Amino acid sequence: MIEPNPKADLLRYLQDAREALLWKLDGLSEYDVRRPLTPTGTNLLGLVKHIAGVELGYFGDTFGRPFFDEEPPPWWYTKDAEPNADMWATADESREEIVGLYRQAWEHSSNTFAILSLETIGHVPWWPEDRRETTLHHVLVRVIADTNRHAGHADIVRELIDGMVGMLKGNDNMPPGDGAWWETHRRRVERVAREAGND
Repeated sequence: MIEPNPKADLLRYLQDAREALLWKLDGLSEYDVRRPLTPTGTNLLGLVKHIAGVELGYFGDTFGRPFFDEEPPPWWYTKDAEPNADMWATADESREEIVGLYRQAWEHSSNTFAILSLETIGHVPWWPEDRRETTLHHVLVRVIADTNRHAGHADIVRELIDGMVGMLKGNDNMPPGDGAWWETHRRRVERVAREAGND
């Protein structure tokens, strides 16, 4: 019989989402990883930067393990930070720097997971004071959901850039079909949408 291991299960799903998000950067130019493709400016490198900050905050600051020893970067979540500064990369922030920060966040988070149980109580400084107390289990589920949500955004942004789709490197989880098949499928979905819209 397989013994249940809730922490290991959660960490596996977190890692899958992390890797899916980073995979969406593979093979793209500096322009394309930074390119805003929605009216709110959603872009691939910004999603990675944002999730790096999410992990460092939730698995660091919440449990008394801040990542930044000194002054945090100007985009960090402070009252003086420019709104939405964590959702895009400046010209001075390289892809390597942001991806490196995300990988450092993984390591920092792994240390938190290694020393704390799922029942450990933490305090989220940016939540309302009456709700700040929470558990590592709750925060881990929240970050998994957030990372998967943004990996889904990255799926769509990457498809808009060059048509590349899929869930994970080596496992795209897509039905078989070439470009012609997908175009026929898309036209069919469009036709049905128009028919339904004429009700």
